Formats: sequence, C-alpha cells, structure tokens
Amino acid sequence: MDVGELLDYKPPQALKRPTEGEGKDDESERAKKMRKIARAKAQQMVRAPSPTPSLQALDQISEEERAEIVKYVETEEVQGDVVDSTTIKKIVLNFEKRSLKNREMRIKFPDSPDKFMESELELHETLQEMRALSTAPDYYPLLVRLQVIPSLLELLAHDNTDIAVATIELLQELTDVDILNESEEGADALLESLLEHQVIALLVQNLDRLDETVKEEADGVHNTLSIIENLTELRADISVEAGKQGLLAWLLKRLKVKAPFDQNKLYVSEMLSIILQDNEKNRTLLGELDGIDTLLQQLAFYKRHDPSSPEEHELMENLFNCLCSSLMVPPNRDRFLKGEGLQLMNLMLREKKTSRNGSLKVLDYAMSGLHGKDNCNKFVDILGLRTIFPLFMKTPKKNRKKVLSSEEHEEHVCSIIASMLRNCRGSQRQRLISKFTENDHEKVDRLLELHFKYLEKVEEIDDHLEEGEENEDENYLKRLEGGLFTLQLVDYIIVEVCAAGPSSIKQRVMQILNLRGASLKTIRHIMREYAGNLGEEGDKDWRDQEQQHILHLVDKF
Repeated sequence: MDVGELLDYKPPQALKRPTEGEGKDDESERAKKMRKIARAKAQQMVRAPSPTPSLQALDQISEEERAEIVKYVETEEVQGDVVDSTTIKKIVLNFEKRSLKNREMRIKFPDSPDKFMESELELHETLQEMRALSTAPDYYPLLVRLQVIPSLLELLAHDNTDIAVATIELLQELTDVDILNESEEGADALLESLLEHQVIALLVQNLDRLDETVKEEADGVHNTLSIIENLTELRADISVEAGKQGLLAWLLKRLKVKAPFDQNKLYVSEMLSIILQDNEKNRTLLGELDGIDTLLQQLAFYKRHDPSSPEEHELMENLFNCLCSSLMVPPNRDRFLKGEGLQLMNLMLREKKTSRNGSLKVLDYAMSGLHGKDNCNKFVDILGLRTIFPLFMKTPKKNRKKVLSSEEHEEHVCSIIASMLRNCRGSQRQRLISKFTENDHEKVDRLLELHFKYLEKVEEIDDHLEEGEENEDENYLKRLEGGLFTLQLVDYIIVEVCAAGPSSIKQRVMQILNLRGASLKTIRHIMREYAGNLGEEGDKDWRDQEQQHILHLVDKF
C-alpha cells in the first residue's frame, strides 16, 4: 500500500446507537429548522426579491418541506397575551395611572424637568403598549365606556410634543380602515366618541405646533392626515366638518410653505383632493379662503419645469384635480378669471411641458356650460385660438408620461371648442368661425376625420350591447365612455359652424360625406340623441333653451 494512501486512510465510522431521547431531539431540531425556513419565507414575501443566494435557495425547497412550513404556520400558537376585556381594562388602568402621575409631577415641579421626566418616559412607554388595542376592534365599545378617548385626546395638547406624536400614532392605528371594517359596532362606537370630543379640531390645532424639520414631528403630521383620511373614508359627511374646523385652511397654508418637495406636501395635495371630491360646501369654502389663487401659484412653477420625480408628478396632478373640482362651483370660475388662470393655462399649453395635459383639462372645466361664458370670451381675447387649434389639428403623438391618452386629449380639445361656439358672441364668435375657413377648410377636414374615427368606435360598441329597457341607461353610459361623448362634441361643432359660417363650410362637409358614402342623417340622429340627454348642468330653463337651440341647428342642417 502506498504511503500517501495510508496517510489518507480513515476507518469507517461505526453507527452510534441512538441514546434515549435522541429521537425527540431530532424532531425538535427539525421543527426549529422548519420554523427558520418559515420565518425566512415570510420575510421574503414582504421584502423585495433579494439577490443573495441564501434567500434565493428558498425557492428551491421541496414539496415535503413546503408542506411542513404550511403545517407549522397554521399550528404555531400566537406569542404574547391574547387581548380580551381583562387585558384591555388592565392596559387602560395603567394608562390612566401614568397619565395622572405625569400631570401631577408637571404641576408640582413645572421648572424641574428632571423631576417629571421619568413619569413622561413611563407614559410614552404605555402609549406604545396601547397599540395592542388596535388588534381587537370588537372591544372598541368597551374602550369608549372606559372613557379612554377623551383622556387620549387631552394628550394632543401635552407640552411634550413626543407624547402628542405618540398619541397621534396610536389614534392612527386605532382608526385604520382595514381594522375598523372587521367590526361595524366597534367602528361606530369609536367614530361617535371621537367626533363627540371634536377630534378633527384638536388634531388641526396640534398641526400648527408641529415642527416638520424634526423627523418625528413630520411623521406626526403625516399620521394626523392619515387619521382624518381614515375618518372621511368611513363617513363622507366628515369632510364638510373637517373643512369647517380648520383643515382646509391648514392644507392651503401648508401648500404655500416654501420648502423642497417632500412626502407630506404630496399627502397634503391628496387630502385636499379627497375633501373637495363631490363636496360643494368645501369647494365654496376653498374659493372664500383664496384657494384658487393658492393652487394657481403652486402650479405656476410647472409652467417651465417638469416634475423631477414620479411623486412630484403625482403632486402636480393632484393640484390640477383640485382646481378642476373647485371650478365646478360658479363663483370660483370668476375667481379663476380674475386670478389670470386662463393666461397661465394658455402659457402651459404653449410651453409643451408635462403640465400641458392638466392645463387642457382645467380649461375644459373653466369654459364649459352656462357659467363658462366670461372665460370663453376672455380666452379668445388672450389669443387662445392660436394655441388650441394646433392641438386640435394634430394630437401629440408622444403624450408625456402617458397622463392623457389621445382620446382624452381629443375630448378635452373638442369640448373647449364646443364651449366657445356655445358661449362666444360678437367679434369673438366671428374670429372663432373664421378659423374653419382658413387654409382651404383644413379644420373642417379634421372635424370629419374625427367624426368617422369616433363613429366607428361607437358602432363597434353598439354591436356588443345587450338589448332591453332595463339596460338602456347602462348602455348609454357605456357608449358615452366608448367615444359617443367626443362624437357628440364633434358633430355639435359641425352643425354650429355650418349654420353660422359661410356656405363653403357646408359644401365641404357634404363633399367629404359623399366621398365616404355617408349621409347627413347620421349626424342629425346623433345630435337629436344629444339634445335628449343634456344632463343636469345649469337650471331647467337653460337646458330647455339649449335643447331647442340644438334641434333648431339640426333642422337647419
């Protein structure tokens, strides 16, 4: 035998006889291993895919191991105390004791922080422990009966902002929508108690003293807005109360703060959008608080600059939505006109930045319907026709950031032109009509091109609709969404310019329709359907007048 082989030789190891209890150890080792894998797997699920091989290896576990993990997850007992009525009473009693002790120490030694600091730390610790209460929404009625809500709300005015911020964090967890949806009774009891004790007014008062340059206090502002959002999501009528109790004024003030973009500013714009949604009282209040000017000032920055990140882009979109929402109240349209909102939107359209999409939408809202008359005439005066018609003639191919689809773009542009035809009078109307005879009637050609494009879309939808009276309204809405609304606007422009313009416009329309084998009947039919479904804008007299005007145009056509 070679010397090297001798040196490498190892005798075969005899199998050890299992000692008593070793089988049990193997089992426990195996269980530990499974727990480890289960925990790692759970962490991997909540974390983004990791490039590290240790976590990637988990994807290659066998079916047997997978079954073991599932079994372990299902059967493992929850660690920690179960929250029941006894636990809750214990936690609340402890909170009340420590809160009282802290109050007494502060009164006793107002100028000696070292004397009351310990009681403050204990109180802060208790507030952290109380977060366990949010896991048991069924016991919220008990919390209300134990009078814990007024005690918590008192802490919002605590001299130490750390205590106020910890209280806000606790309230944010208690009012989490997903948790409240688990127990209707618990949600109702908590909401009633919070509203009874003026929670929104207290939260807004507290916002004024929080310093957002301190991270913890900035988080406190974010959590405060989150509490109010949770409450408004559960009860829409809370939005009006929130507006009255100072939230709207604070949001507008916060938007004006000259500071770099941050998450709180984004959240403020979201909250403003939420409380203006379908809420006429808040829209009116925003106008009274000079909110239209504030929104225009904030948007003016984006006239020549694109947002630097997706989050900032979302902020800009929220501000545009807030402005559109506000313009649904007639007095705000006058404020928009006086605040030179039309000039700003017109400049945005010319600059061709991302803000162009939002400005188009705002102009549509500002100029539509009965109350858009002054804005329509002013838009012609500030040479807006030079801006809007190039966009009408050519839909931008590459719509920045895909904010507006080409269909939405065409809808807004056609709506603006239709509004001007409806509302402009005198020299402004003449300037508008003469646009359709320029460059050998190129705009009439474009009108008919859009007519056929959207007629095709509507016919395609009509082929798939179910017949029946009960589906009538639903079908009409589907057709509107599928392109009928834009088709109605295009055809309204056609009948208006044919009636008001020189005869050459009508001749050009007839010529193109004959070339395409189409007839005037289609346009007439669409306009009659439009006249019969004018919606609810304006008063009844205005709707009747508008209906008669459209039918008169159709007869003339």
